[in-house]
Amino acid sequence: MASRTYRDAWGIPHLRAPDPLQLAFAQGENAARDRAWQIETERHRSQGTTASFLGATAVPWDRFVRRARLDDTARRCFGTLEEETAAWVSAYVDGVNAGLERGAADAPEFAATGLASGTWRKWTPLGVWLAHHILFAGFPTKLWREEVARRLGDEALELFAADGPATSGSNGWMVAGDRTASGAPLIAGDPHRFIQDPGFYQQIHLSCPEYNVVGFAVPGVPGIAHFGHTGTVAWAITNAMSDYHDLYRERLRTSVDGIEALGPEGWRPAAHHRETIRVAGGDPVEIDVIETERGPVVIDVPAEGAEGESGPTALSEGISLRYPPRVTEDLGFDALPALLRARTVADLDRALDRWIEPVNVVHAADTSGGLLHRVAGHVPVRHRENGLRIVPGRRSGREWQGRHDTPRAEVEGIAVMANERGLAAPLGTEFAPPYRADRIDGLLRASRQWAPHDMVAIHMDTQLTAAAPLLERVARLDGLGPEAEALRARLLAWNRHMDADSTAAGDYARLRSAVVQRVAAAPELKSLAVPPLSYPAVFEPWLNLTAKVAFALENLLATELLPGLDSAAVVRAALEETARLEPVIWGELHRLAPSRVLPAAEGEEWPGLAGDHDCVLATSSTPGVTDLSSRGPSARYVWDLARRENSLWAVPLGARGIPGDPHRRDQLPLWLSGQLAPVITDFALLVEEPEHGSRDIGI
Repeated sequence: MASRTYRDAWGIPHLRAPDPLQLAFAQGENAARDRAWQIETERHRSQGTTASFLGATAVPWDRFVRRARLDDTARRCFGTLEEETAAWVSAYVDGVNAGLERGAADAPEFAATGLASGTWRKWTPLGVWLAHHILFAGFPTKLWREEVARRLGDEALELFAADGPATSGSNGWMVAGDRTASGAPLIAGDPHRFIQDPGFYQQIHLSCPEYNVVGFAVPGVPGIAHFGHTGTVAWAITNAMSDYHDLYRERLRTSVDGIEALGPEGWRPAAHHRETIRVAGGDPVEIDVIETERGPVVIDVPAEGAEGESGPTALSEGISLRYPPRVTEDLGFDALPALLRARTVADLDRALDRWIEPVNVVHAADTSGGLLHRVAGHVPVRHRENGLRIVPGRRSGREWQGRHDTPRAEVEGIAVMANERGLAAPLGTEFAPPYRADRIDGLLRASRQWAPHDMVAIHMDTQLTAAAPLLERVARLDGLGPEAEALRARLLAWNRHMDADSTAAGDYARLRSAVVQRVAAAPELKSLAVPPLSYPAVFEPWLNLTAKVAFALENLLATELLPGLDSAAVVRAALEETARLEPVIWGELHRLAPSRVLPAAEGEEWPGLAGDHDCVLATSSTPGVTDLSSRGPSARYVWDLARRENSLWAVPLGARGIPGDPHRRDQLPLWLSGQLAPVITDFALLVEEPEHGSRDIGI
């Protein structure tokens, strides 16, 4: 039997093969056909070779990836895979290589950049996964905290905690059968990532005699990791906001014997070699790649030369990164085939015990009524200081001491996960505010007859409970001018929903941005506007003062650590400023701005959006910096355990990544309105692609 590809009305690929290896080949070939430009870009990102076709602006990423040893880590992790998993990943890679030439011919980006399709290595999918998630644990926040402590004192170390960074997030919820119309569980939610064009997630259906699974794949990676439904068990994840990457300040010395690093037991040899980054339109860039016993040095900190113990020695400092896959040589990929084969929550639970990175909170349910709510992933046991800041590499007691047990909880009717402090609290430092989680929980408790289509109301909820602290300060102001008084009246009468057609929502957003900008300009924070160390540009989003103020605004307006900051005066001045502006609806300011590797076509316009970063409809912007939204629900799903065919899904743009293809952006209207497409698993209702119907893939 040959591998076959079918499509539904949305162009979603449904792949059928006689065994798992041929199915993996078909999935790889499909990824190359539908997403050639996207996956080839990700291959280069994982190898640190993007500057070779994107130019000098890509050098900072390439430098970081090479110094962090991502490709080498992927190679090592592939080497430790079980034989069956290695063969499965290899089959996927063979499929990618078989389909890339044709996929590249259909993608004009290759010609535009002069990029030729390359060859994937067996470990490339692991490298792609690492490149997607190496910054997911938010370790650059430790760089920021270190700078805050240096300028404002150690007591201010956690001053900017939002209870949560704005760099990651998701919503997920599970409703047990006693609260649904069918009597079977429902799982629903939406992962929040950068809205990429093409999209980060690919809807897919994988069918062979061993399993039949629908879900969201990551192009370039085999299987279905995060969101899937096997017919008898379904699962979904959110980011657990755990802390599992550490930074160490390294003292380095270079002598005739090579490079050494100062550790708890004295000077120890460090691995060192040089690499060359090729740059399109520019000169090559030579970099040093250094790895100490703690991890790869990802940031250089030059120091004065000095006289060493055994003669002239050049001294320097650096910051090394320690992350689980580099230490354990395990990325958790052995769990992926087991997820596809799972039939019950017990099967899924066993598979997730092998998960490494990223660390996730998981919901799962099966057709027998089984429910699962747990954390999955590798969080090292170590000193609390490691989770807060850069720690000295030479100091003892900062080593990793094994792995935390991952928490789990019983499900009583409803379980919600929205990155808040909760199930994963023992494993992290900063979490999202509880606004989204509390709102979802409250909405779910309003009914005991939930059906799949009802979940749209939750996905699209725009209530902004987080507006309350700032509006309470507005309510306490007096002696305002007529325009400011009129604005205050509108804000206090507002229903606190960030609807796209709401003028009051636009007023609030403008006021918030004005407050953020004034707080960021406060003399007490001036020293944080320009960090003294030349951190790589890759980390800039975590080091932008205005952005940090935006997401910690509630805490900053109330803190006693900034005694010179007159919060009432700041809010008053911002209100007066906003009142002088011509009113505008929120959707005029808050527009979708997907991220792309290449610049968008001139004149391309994207629609206005409802929602905000603390709404359930979490279309995030950065107050004080931009109202445009580049983050938001990168997929939506409802998994029905009563009947899989009643399940629903959507992505922001479309199933295929080929410019001009009818399925490039055909789901955007669904995504904007909150509608969801039906999940179809009956091959009799699908259309087969003829060229795949007669060719044996030869594995």
